[in-house]
Amino acid sequence: MASPELDSALLTNILAGCKKLEQASQRRLYMLYYSYALSICLRYLHDRDAALEAVNDGFMKVFQDVARFDTGLHADLAGSLRGWIRKVMVHTAIDRFRADSRHAFQADLDSVAGSHPDSGHSPIDALSFEELLHLIAKLTPAYRAVFNMYVIDGYTHEEIATQLGISVGASKSNLFKAREHLKTLLKKNKHHAYARYVG
Repeated sequence: MASPELDSALLTNILAGCKKLEQASQRRLYMLYYSYALSICLRYLHDRDAALEAVNDGFMKVFQDVARFDTGLHADLAGSLRGWIRKVMVHTAIDRFRADSRHAFQADLDSVAGSHPDSGHSPIDALSFEELLHLIAKLTPAYRAVFNMYVIDGYTHEEIATQLGISVGASKSNLFKAREHLKTLLKKNKHHAYARYVG
Protein backbone atom coordinates (compact mmCIF):
# COMPACT_ATOMS: atom_id res chain seq x y z
CA MET A 1 0.00 0.00 0.00
CA ALA A 2 1.31 3.42 -0.96
CA SER A 3 2.19 5.91 1.76
CA PRO A 4 0.03 9.05 2.20
CA GLU A 5 2.98 11.15 1.01
CA LEU A 6 3.18 9.15 -2.23
CA ASP A 7 -0.59 9.38 -2.66
CA SER A 8 -0.37 13.13 -2.16
CA ALA A 9 2.54 13.45 -4.58
CA LEU A 10 0.78 11.27 -7.15
CA LEU A 11 -2.44 13.28 -6.89
CA THR A 12 -0.50 16.55 -7.09
CA ASN A 13 1.15 15.35 -10.32
CA ILE A 14 -2.14 14.15 -11.79
CA LEU A 15 -3.87 17.44 -10.95
CA ALA A 16 -0.96 19.43 -12.37
CA GLY A 17 -1.33 17.46 -15.60
CA CYS A 18 -5.08 18.08 -15.64
CA LYS A 19 -4.46 21.81 -15.26
CA LYS A 20 -2.30 21.60 -18.38
CA LEU A 21 -5.12 19.73 -20.16
CA GLU A 22 -2.99 16.60 -20.51
CA GLN A 23 -5.30 13.80 -21.61
CA ALA A 24 -3.26 11.12 -19.83
CA SER A 25 -3.69 12.92 -16.50
CA GLN A 26 -7.39 13.52 -17.13
CA ARG A 27 -7.84 9.83 -17.96
CA ARG A 28 -5.96 8.84 -14.78
CA LEU A 29 -8.12 11.09 -12.58
CA TYR A 30 -11.25 9.79 -14.30
CA MET A 31 -10.25 6.17 -13.69
CA LEU A 32 -9.33 6.84 -10.04
CA TYR A 33 -12.71 8.40 -9.21
CA TYR A 34 -15.07 6.87 -11.78
CA SER A 35 -16.65 4.26 -9.48
CA TYR A 36 -17.03 6.79 -6.68
CA ALA A 37 -18.66 9.32 -9.02
CA LEU A 38 -21.01 6.70 -10.48
CA SER A 39 -22.15 5.57 -7.02
CA ILE A 40 -23.10 9.18 -6.23
CA CYS A 41 -24.98 9.77 -9.49
CA LEU A 42 -26.84 6.45 -9.20
CA ARG A 43 -28.28 7.59 -5.86
CA TYR A 44 -30.07 10.41 -7.68
CA LEU A 45 -30.60 8.93 -11.13
CA HIS A 46 -31.93 5.39 -11.02
CA ASP A 47 -31.49 5.01 -14.78
CA ARG A 48 -27.92 3.85 -15.33
CA ASP A 49 -27.57 5.61 -18.69
CA ALA A 50 -28.63 8.92 -17.15
CA ALA A 51 -26.20 8.35 -14.27
CA LEU A 52 -23.36 7.61 -16.69
CA GLU A 53 -24.11 10.81 -18.60
CA ALA A 54 -24.11 12.74 -15.32
CA VAL A 55 -20.73 11.22 -14.41
CA ASN A 56 -19.27 12.33 -17.74
CA ASP A 57 -20.83 15.79 -17.42
CA GLY A 58 -19.48 16.00 -13.88
CA PHE A 59 -15.96 15.12 -14.96
CA MET A 60 -16.15 17.76 -17.70
CA LYS A 61 -16.88 20.29 -14.93
CA VAL A 62 -14.03 18.89 -12.83
CA PHE A 63 -11.59 19.29 -15.73
CA GLN A 64 -12.86 22.80 -16.49
CA ASP A 65 -12.58 23.93 -12.86
CA VAL A 66 -9.49 21.97 -11.76
CA ALA A 67 -7.35 25.14 -11.95
CA ARG A 68 -9.36 26.50 -9.00
CA PHE A 69 -8.46 23.49 -6.85
CA ASP A 70 -5.28 24.64 -5.09
CA THR A 71 -3.40 21.54 -3.93
CA GLY A 72 -1.30 23.64 -1.57
CA LEU A 73 -4.31 24.61 0.54
CA HIS A 74 -5.26 21.08 1.60
CA ALA A 75 -3.55 19.16 4.40
CA ASP A 76 -5.49 16.04 3.39
CA LEU A 77 -5.27 16.30 -0.39
CA ALA A 78 -6.95 12.94 -1.11
CA GLY A 79 -9.87 13.68 1.24
CA SER A 80 -10.32 17.23 -0.03
CA LEU A 81 -10.22 16.12 -3.67
CA ARG A 82 -12.74 13.35 -2.97
CA GLY A 83 -15.02 15.87 -1.24
CA TRP A 84 -14.73 18.33 -4.11
CA ILE A 85 -15.50 15.66 -6.72
CA ARG A 86 -18.45 14.50 -4.60
CA LYS A 87 -19.86 18.02 -4.52
CA VAL A 88 -19.51 18.40 -8.30
CA MET A 89 -21.19 15.04 -8.93
CA VAL A 90 -24.08 15.73 -6.53
CA HIS A 91 -24.74 19.10 -8.20
CA THR A 92 -24.51 17.56 -11.67
CA ALA A 93 -26.88 14.71 -10.78
CA ILE A 94 -29.34 17.17 -9.20
CA ASP A 95 -29.20 19.39 -12.30
CA ARG A 96 -29.98 16.40 -14.50
CA PHE A 97 -32.76 15.26 -12.19
CA ARG A 98 -34.30 18.73 -12.13
CA ALA A 99 -34.19 18.98 -15.92
CA ASP A 100 -36.30 15.83 -16.20
CA SER A 101 -39.83 17.22 -16.15
CA ARG A 102 -41.43 13.81 -15.62
CA HIS A 103 -40.79 13.92 -11.87
CA ALA A 104 -43.65 15.33 -9.85
CA PHE A 105 -43.10 16.25 -6.23
CA GLN A 106 -45.65 15.62 -3.52
CA ALA A 107 -47.80 18.74 -3.17
CA ASP A 108 -47.09 21.04 -0.23
CA LEU A 109 -48.26 19.34 2.91
CA ASP A 110 -46.78 21.52 5.63
CA SER A 111 -49.15 19.87 8.10
CA VAL A 112 -47.73 16.41 7.39
CA ALA A 113 -44.41 17.00 9.13
CA GLY A 114 -46.07 18.99 11.88
CA SER A 115 -48.72 16.42 12.67
CA HIS A 116 -46.24 13.55 12.70
CA PRO A 117 -43.22 14.74 14.67
CA ASP A 118 -40.00 12.81 14.23
CA SER A 119 -39.48 10.64 17.30
CA GLY A 120 -35.76 10.59 16.62
CA HIS A 121 -35.57 6.80 16.24
CA SER A 122 -36.78 4.63 13.41
CA PRO A 123 -35.92 1.28 11.85
CA ILE A 124 -34.05 3.20 9.15
CA ASP A 125 -31.42 4.13 11.76
CA ALA A 126 -30.52 0.44 12.21
CA LEU A 127 -29.64 -0.11 8.53
CA SER A 128 -26.12 -0.35 7.21
CA PHE A 129 -25.20 2.25 4.57
CA GLU A 130 -25.35 -0.41 1.83
CA GLU A 131 -28.80 -1.57 2.98
CA LEU A 132 -30.02 2.01 3.07
CA LEU A 133 -28.76 2.69 -0.48
CA HIS A 134 -30.47 -0.46 -1.71
CA LEU A 135 -33.78 0.68 -0.20
CA ILE A 136 -33.41 4.27 -1.42
CA ALA A 137 -33.19 2.92 -4.98
CA LYS A 138 -36.78 1.65 -4.57
CA LEU A 139 -38.19 5.11 -3.82
CA THR A 140 -39.91 7.24 -6.44
CA PRO A 141 -37.50 9.72 -8.10
CA ALA A 142 -38.84 12.72 -6.17
CA TYR A 143 -38.69 10.98 -2.78
CA ARG A 144 -35.23 9.61 -3.59
CA ALA A 145 -33.88 13.03 -4.53
CA VAL A 146 -35.07 14.76 -1.36
CA PHE A 147 -34.04 11.87 0.91
CA ASN A 148 -30.56 11.74 -0.63
CA MET A 149 -30.08 15.48 -0.38
CA TYR A 150 -31.31 15.79 3.21
CA VAL A 151 -30.18 12.56 4.89
CA ILE A 152 -27.05 11.58 2.99
CA ASP A 153 -25.66 14.79 1.52
CA GLY A 154 -26.65 17.09 4.40
CA TYR A 155 -28.64 19.76 2.58
CA THR A 156 -31.20 21.83 4.52
CA HIS A 157 -34.82 21.99 3.36
CA GLU A 158 -34.19 25.56 2.23
CA GLU A 159 -31.24 24.44 0.09
CA ILE A 160 -33.23 21.52 -1.32
CA ALA A 161 -36.09 23.84 -2.21
CA THR A 162 -33.71 26.17 -4.05
CA GLN A 163 -31.86 23.36 -5.86
CA LEU A 164 -35.00 21.53 -6.98
CA GLY A 165 -37.24 24.54 -7.58
CA ILE A 166 -39.83 23.48 -5.01
CA SER A 167 -41.10 24.97 -1.75
CA VAL A 168 -39.67 24.19 1.68
CA GLY A 169 -43.00 22.57 2.53
CA ALA A 170 -42.77 20.27 -0.48
CA SER A 171 -39.24 19.29 0.55
CA LYS A 172 -40.38 18.43 4.08
CA SER A 173 -43.40 16.56 2.76
CA ASN A 174 -41.34 14.48 0.34
CA LEU A 175 -38.82 13.64 3.07
CA PHE A 176 -41.61 12.54 5.43
CA LYS A 177 -43.24 10.43 2.71
CA ALA A 178 -39.86 8.91 1.74
CA ARG A 179 -39.19 7.86 5.34
CA GLU A 180 -42.67 6.38 5.67
CA HIS A 181 -42.22 4.46 2.43
CA LEU A 182 -38.85 3.09 3.59
CA LYS A 183 -40.42 1.93 6.86
CA THR A 184 -43.21 0.24 4.89
CA LEU A 185 -40.64 -1.55 2.73
CA LEU A 186 -38.80 -2.76 5.83
CA LYS A 187 -42.03 -4.02 7.40
CA LYS A 188 -43.20 -5.69 4.18
CA ASN A 189 -39.88 -7.51 3.80
CA LYS A 190 -39.80 -8.38 7.53
CA HIS A 191 -36.36 -6.80 7.71
CA HIS A 192 -34.40 -7.30 10.94
CA ALA A 193 -34.23 -3.52 11.46
CA TYR A 194 -38.03 -3.25 11.54
CA ALA A 195 -38.30 -6.25 13.88
CA ARG A 196 -35.95 -4.52 16.36
CA TYR A 197 -37.88 -1.27 16.02
CA VAL A 198 -41.27 -2.78 16.82
CA GLY A 199 -39.77 -4.62 19.73
